[in-house]
Parts: sequence; C-alpha cells; structure tokens
Amino acid sequence: MGFEQFGIVSFTGVTKAEQFVEFLKNNELRGTVCAQCGAKFFPPRADCSSCLSDQMEWFPITGEGALISHTKATFAPAGFEKDVPYRLGVAEFADGIKVFGRIDGTLPDEAVKAGMKVKVRMLDLGEERLTYEFTAA
Repeated sequence: MGFEQFGIVSFTGVTKAEQFVEFLKNNELRGTVCAQCGAKFFPPRADCSSCLSDQMEWFPITGEGALISHTKATFAPAGFEKDVPYRLGVAEFADGIKVFGRIDGTLPDEAVKAGMKVKVRMLDLGEERLTYEFTAA
C-alpha cells in the first residue's frame, strides 16, 4: 500500500512523495526541503519549483503552529459529502512553513480563531487510511 492510504479519498495511488504516508504511520508530519536552494514545501514535493532540482529531502513539522486562516465547509466535493460540515485551516509552523489541513471537529466554532495555537494530530481513519488534523495546543 502506498499513497492511496492517505486521507478519505485519494485520487492517485502512486506519487514521488509516497513516503509521506510512511511518516504518518510513524506519527510524523513531514514536508520536503530542496537540498540545492533550501526552499521548503508542504504539501511535500518531489521537485523544487524554485530551482527545478529533484534533490529533495524530508524535514519534520513539529511543535505548535499558529492558525492563520480557517473556513467551515458546508458543501463538499465528490467523496466528502458525508463529512460536512467540517473546518479547514492553514497554520504557520517553525521556519514559516505553512500547513493546510482539517481542524478537529470537536472544537466548538467559537474556539476556532485566527492566531490560536494548534498542533498536528495523526488520525487512523480505519480501513488502512491515514490523515492528520489540527487540534488546540
């Protein structure tokens, strides 16, 4: 099994950044960094869009981040209809890396605010599927 294990619906089973799922299995969220120019990416990329190098390395995304923006989805694309409503957000972590992800659905609406401290929690969705979400730090 590979990348098809990521998330609720995966539209591809193979990617050059497939190791991402292996890190999730080990309770780690990782991005990629270009060994040539130092550009960091999340979601992970196999090739650098800054200098076009394919010399990418993995780095951990740990600790607390700050929620920059968020929204509540009340309509969902194909494959996610059963999930609505759900929250999505972008949080900034160390070194300015920005991570996009779902927000813990058990948090009350009034608790979710820009600037709030968040951490990443890995989730086992069952049926050999994995993902991550933001939860209050």
